[in-house]
Amino acid sequence: MTVQQQINRQILLVKRPTGVPDESCFKLVTSAMSHPENGQVLLRTRFLSVDPYMRGRMNDRKSYVAPFQLNEVLNGGVVGEVVESNSNDFARGDFAVGNLGWQDYSVAGENEVRKINPEIAPVSTALGVLGMPGLTAYFGLLDIGKPKREETVVVSGAAGAVGTVVGQIARIHGCRVVGIAGSGRKTRYLTNELGFDAAINYRDAPNLGLALNEACPNGVDIYFDNVGGDISDAVLSSINNNARIPLCGQISLYNETQIPMGPRIQPQLLTHSALMQGFIVRNYAARFDEGIRQLAVWLNEKKLKYVESVVEGLENAPKAFIGLFAGENHGKQLVKVS
Repeated sequence: MTVQQQINRQILLVKRPTGVPDESCFKLVTSAMSHPENGQVLLRTRFLSVDPYMRGRMNDRKSYVAPFQLNEVLNGGVVGEVVESNSNDFARGDFAVGNLGWQDYSVAGENEVRKINPEIAPVSTALGVLGMPGLTAYFGLLDIGKPKREETVVVSGAAGAVGTVVGQIARIHGCRVVGIAGSGRKTRYLTNELGFDAAINYRDAPNLGLALNEACPNGVDIYFDNVGGDISDAVLSSINNNARIPLCGQISLYNETQIPMGPRIQPQLLTHSALMQGFIVRNYAARFDEGIRQLAVWLNEKKLKYVESVVEGLENAPKAFIGLFAGENHGKQLVKVS
């Protein structure tokens, strides 16, 4: 490697955001590049993932995963190419995915990353349809939602990385699928490209409850909740008896400085004998191989489609992350680093 390649650019979290993050919360720095020891590999970052859950880790409070530390490298899903290996499991030129830093190069233990096969699908899909978002959709819908033919499934955040897969799996299982998204371009994509039966642009709907009633004439059997807030309040008013509600995300609330008061949902759950269950995809870690195999089968059979929004350059990762909360992404948001 040249001297220039020995420099490792990194993005740090330098300020905890209040409300929506801005670029002052992040800092691009350079450091000397490390090299792998026994049982480790050096990976050059190809793609990194930006995900809404990362907003919660920017707060200094206890959650299901430890908060990011100030003045340290941010981390998340990364696909990298092995450029040096001191592991019998990896060779130079292999591709791997893991939870790594927002940086040009990462040293990782051989057990901290998973090898991916670029012949099955583009390597970027290991961060999307064949990665955490796809697995979230797979286990959340099938294990908690338990879809049955001809049931009605409503998905909020339907044009995002998780929502697009949820809707398509529901269609594979013979359900009526209704997506909720934030633009006409997104709703047209859901119906015209992904086969959703109906899609609602919540920004344009004068009365979301009425729009839901029109799109779901037989009520809602499964609500896959990615957003929370007013949208979820409206959907919950339309649930059927024995409805199932996989609770995946609450992106509408992540930047709130005070949690707003909403309808009390317990009466709806009680009177409809409904199930609402929160979940974290890592709860299913022991079954990830099962999920990836099935998702890959559907992908190769053309039953699953995916779309990626790609921002170029490590230095633009904060901008891509901030854009999530304005709905700028279409499908999976990625940053192409090299």
